[in-house]
Amino acid sequence: MEPKNADFQTVEYWDRRYADEAFDSDFDWFRKYSDIVDIIHELIPDRTSRILMLGCGNSTLSADMYKDGYTNIVNLDYSKVLIEKMQARYPELVWKVMDIRELREHSEELGGLGSWDVILDKGTMDALMAENASVWSPSEQVLDNVAREIDGVLALLKPNTGLFLYFTFGQPHFRLPHMQRAEWTLSKRELGDMFHYYLYIGRKH
Repeated sequence: MEPKNADFQTVEYWDRRYADEAFDSDFDWFRKYSDIVDIIHELIPDRTSRILMLGCGNSTLSADMYKDGYTNIVNLDYSKVLIEKMQARYPELVWKVMDIRELREHSEELGGLGSWDVILDKGTMDALMAENASVWSPSEQVLDNVAREIDGVLALLKPNTGLFLYFTFGQPHFRLPHMQRAEWTLSKRELGDMFHYYLYIGRKH
């Protein structure tokens, strides 16, 4: 049975998907690391930066960044099935089962508030915003999902230097209004050639 958009918000859907042998391999939403490496080098020049990967999935992004010298990466996903597979596949990296809507609640486990240099989301918020209703009028559930992720990100980022990078197909009028906070400055870049996607950059004050 084909999944409904709202299924992407549930851990049950992702556990089933990652348990399926058809998805027992690497997969990247948007582009691979080789396509965004110049942007990563520009925005994260310090290879020792503490980097938190939200909703890592079975992407090769963290592994590729690790090979490129970014060895201080922690990967989060709320699918235990997925995390166990990725831990076995890339034991040199750190993997944790965690819901990114609960970052503030797990801040102590993650090293404390204001302790992260970079937090990166490559399509994960998109899953939290997936629903069967109109994209022009998100439900209260979707708005709550986004608010909890963004507020958690801001709580974990270092003051003055903390950086949030969000790669998405979501156009600015569908994303930026829900990401606005007094604690940071947001900017965007349009990426891609034939199929455009976006990078939203949040710099904490």
